[in-house]
Amino acid sequence: MPATVPTDPLGRIYAEWTVEFTAAPELSLPVLRWIFEDWQRATAEPEDVTYRSTEIGGVPGILVSPIGADSRKVLLVLHGGGFALGSSASHRKMAGHLAKAMGAFAFVADFRRAPEFPYPAQLDDADAVIDALIADGHRAADITPVGDSAGASIAIATVLRRLRDGAPVPAQVITISPWLDMENSGETIETNDATDFLIAREGLQGNIDRYLSGGADPTDPLVNPLYADFTGFPRLYIAASATESLYHDAVRLAERARSAGVDVVFDTVDGEQHVWPMQAGNHPAADTSVRRIADWQNESRVAADAL
Repeated sequence: MPATVPTDPLGRIYAEWTVEFTAAPELSLPVLRWIFEDWQRATAEPEDVTYRSTEIGGVPGILVSPIGADSRKVLLVLHGGGFALGSSASHRKMAGHLAKAMGAFAFVADFRRAPEFPYPAQLDDADAVIDALIADGHRAADITPVGDSAGASIAIATVLRRLRDGAPVPAQVITISPWLDMENSGETIETNDATDFLIAREGLQGNIDRYLSGGADPTDPLVNPLYADFTGFPRLYIAASATESLYHDAVRLAERARSAGVDVVFDTVDGEQHVWPMQAGNHPAADTSVRRIADWQNESRVAADAL
């Protein structure tokens, strides 16, 4: 249990949740899903952004359309929540801030969740969206997977699988507070426990068990990208807080990708909570990170447009 006192909106929300989780440790999955819809409370509503419920490639979700954005550029937003929680609703406002800063559209996918649909359903749904966008005339280079927490695993694994299968791949991938280690062995889960108000090893293991309930191996590189060969992987942005419990996952991801020659930006902040950009519009550090991600993405777009 963290000993420090949260001062940011997300930290306060996480601390509230922790009180409830401690008081009722056997909360059912439907109740946990209702609680995690509250994630969006940390995010301010971005101005000049509209939303529409739709589906792409048979996958439902929310299309995020900033006024004046380039409809050719699409962020495929893969939400966090341990593969079992979270939704397009919980993440639409953060996606709105990111899309607006990047001058792009975004699709927040409601991929199938575990345990009803264990691995690889999440990758299959992300693949279906990318394939449908390409069939609709988008260049693969103009589609950017953006994943936070477990969504980062889906984003990375989807691109790894497309590389393996010879399918068109995006030119860049963005990850925020990535969670990748399905062996649950991260060192900072304990060492950062006092500064992380959400993540605990027991909760991670519960989500691992749901995700792998179809019998997948926790060391399969598409289940656990820390075992993957990143040769040929596109540009990669990793945003992580040095004080969050999953920071060791981000460190290992950066090391593994760089060792394969990937162009990696590892943007580390300090003192922020898991997926702190969720506080966009309400927290200066979140707004700064959104701008930094957008600056990096726009550099990628210049390079892609030159192709």
